[in-house]
Amino acid sequence: MVGMGRPRSFDRDVALEQAMRLFWEKGYDETSIGDLTAAMGIAAPSLYAAFGDKRALFEEAVELYERLPGAPITAGDGEPTAFGAVARILASAAQEYAAPDQPKGCFILAEPLLDARRAASCEAIRERLGQGEEELPEGTDVDALASYVSAVLAGMSSRARDGATREDLAAIAGVAMRAWPD
Repeated sequence: MVGMGRPRSFDRDVALEQAMRLFWEKGYDETSIGDLTAAMGIAAPSLYAAFGDKRALFEEAVELYERLPGAPITAGDGEPTAFGAVARILASAAQEYAAPDQPKGCFILAEPLLDARRAASCEAIRERLGQGEEELPEGTDVDALASYVSAVLAGMSSRARDGATREDLAAIAGVAMRAWPD
């Protein structure tokens, strides 16, 4: 049959999840096509046919990561106060960044190529803080506070990648919340 390719002999969703985990663990630059094909259990021609090039696969892997349940950045949604929202975000990060069944830390925070997504996360935190601005002491620099929370999250991610436990990360989150302006 002309125009009919051979059907895929692999589960694309499973292969994409394996690629996501590898990029998350090693980073884009340190992940080779050989690493990807080995982790995904497919040959290079199948990878290119299913996903395009390495960069297209990476972008799709990032999108999959952002859809995972338990994303710390959205953990504070629904919290009635800015303090509660940030506390929930940091507590969620402590749980997620050290989860035993996945690579450590945050894919977005660890990957140099994702600076626009990190900026969007910081902006989401700033917006949430802005919703509770009346709770904050007069003169609080909401932009600086959002940057502080983002920096704490980045530090927690880095510590998790270095082997910190959930308890270690929860302690960091606790110290960060004690620095909340009052």
